[in-house]
Amino acid sequence: MLTIARITALAAADAINPCAFAVLTMVLIAILLRDPTKRRNVLYAGLIFSLAIFIGYFFYGLIIIQLFKTFAGFLSGAYFYISKGLAILAILLGLLNVKDFFKYQPGGIGTEMPMIFRPRVKLLIKSITSPRGAFVIGILVTLFLLPCTMGPYIIASGSLSVLGFLSTIPWLLYYNLIFVIPMIAITLIVYIGLTEVEKVSGWKEKNIQWIHLIAGLLLVSVGIALLFGWI
Repeated sequence: MLTIARITALAAADAINPCAFAVLTMVLIAILLRDPTKRRNVLYAGLIFSLAIFIGYFFYGLIIIQLFKTFAGFLSGAYFYISKGLAILAILLGLLNVKDFFKYQPGGIGTEMPMIFRPRVKLLIKSITSPRGAFVIGILVTLFLLPCTMGPYIIASGSLSVLGFLSTIPWLLYYNLIFVIPMIAITLIVYIGLTEVEKVSGWKEKNIQWIHLIAGLLLVSVGIALLFGWI
């Protein structure tokens, strides 16, 4: 049975992914370098970029759910096997994140943005000249974020595929709201001056292994709970 605990836990694990943190800080730095005197642009750019991520991932969710529905339509009673497969996937992704705590390597499979994508993302972000540009770049960047953030989203979408189309919309909105909350929080913290964006980026780099550990433990816990039907 679909539960709010399952979707919340998956969204929380996805929300603390270091990929999204890294990309957002690059966006804020790019805006500040354009005109350090206009700090309000940091607020606008961060919020608009977060909105772009929210919208992009919402539509990806609808597509993934439809794919699950199509697949399940070929096999009678397939959802039982799909749910168990999703549980195992969550555990595997969690273990990959835990592995990054003990033996970290940038661009890890399933846990971070592949190294081959990073130069392209940096070029895109450097092209941002205004908060409006942050929206366009945000939509484009979602494609590059998929390899490192899509795991929990696929699991959540698979769980939502048992619902009707309209019924999935509130769940997807809820999931993606949780996903972008850390990005919104970082934007507000930098804007009001509690810290500098460079310090946020430095904190992420310094604690990246702990971030992976927390995300990994969440995913393993969710996977085990899914496997035994606890959530």
